[in-house]
Amino acid sequence: MTAKKKPKVYITRKLPDAVETRMRELFDAELNIDDTPRTRDELITAIRSVDVLVPTVTDRIDEALIAQAGPQMKLIASFSNGTDHIDVDAAARQGITVTNTPNVLTEDTADMTVALILAVNRRLTEGSRVLTDHPGDWSGWSPTWMLGRRIWGKRIGIVGMGRIGTAVARRAKAFGLSIHYHNRKRVNPATEEELEATYWDSLDQMLARVDVVSVNCPSTPATFHLLSARRLALMQPTSIIVNTARGDIIDEAAMIQLLRDQRIAGAGLDVYQNEPSVNPKLLKLAKEGRVVLMPHMGSATIEGRIEMGDKVIINIRTFFDGHRPPNRVLPGRN
Repeated sequence: MTAKKKPKVYITRKLPDAVETRMRELFDAELNIDDTPRTRDELITAIRSVDVLVPTVTDRIDEALIAQAGPQMKLIASFSNGTDHIDVDAAARQGITVTNTPNVLTEDTADMTVALILAVNRRLTEGSRVLTDHPGDWSGWSPTWMLGRRIWGKRIGIVGMGRIGTAVARRAKAFGLSIHYHNRKRVNPATEEELEATYWDSLDQMLARVDVVSVNCPSTPATFHLLSARRLALMQPTSIIVNTARGDIIDEAAMIQLLRDQRIAGAGLDVYQNEPSVNPKLLKLAKEGRVVLMPHMGSATIEGRIEMGDKVIINIRTFFDGHRPPNRVLPGRN
């Protein structure tokens, strides 16, 4: 008997060593050892000859690129939870299946969300810079210096009560915040009871009543600038906004203006509208202690990345064994 031919797999970014090793064992895999982002021309060349493309959120897999795929390419196995970087409908029209890696990053992203809430309210990065940027200037404890805001007893408004939003709510409740949320539909009664959560069918009304706004919904055409200039202006001047979802959900320019005018108290951001470019006005606000900025680290744990790789491998193997991959993304869901 002859060995089954290994599918040819093209991986666009550097993945954890354990994942890459397994990829090479199971597939004819081309790795990206130095992690240099693939150019569009490189992607086009690859998809004309490979069986599987393994992109990440930094790769734009649009209709024009998909149209260049050779007839042998039947799977885009994305190393990502979201698929807003892939034109899933265009792939389906060309007979290409798309998969992702859901249910892996929930806890890690929720951890980062709470970390940003604490960092903004308790001025953690400002305090750290006092010691690192100006060593010797700290004169010791003072009763009125570097005062932040308590989060216990405050209200958090979660925009998007899916898996990550619910995980954020559980953590926030443990910190003594009362849970409010806006979602396309209410969560099940048992979860609502567990979290003692208040549902708002009106996002506008919720924004005006909470102390912390946490953005946890997916990026879709319907959520582009969901937090618009008008809606952001509804927030209280003492409230903060935290975003660990996608940058384009917030009207970034409007948020910056409200921060500069001190019409909202602060922001904690892990994602940006024009990522990886960060608006210079945000950088200035960070230096002034008005915002806390992180470089898209919400899902960056060793455990999470390995689990993502495992899901990619399972999706590829299942597909080429003639079965439906467990994490297939259906077209027309946005």
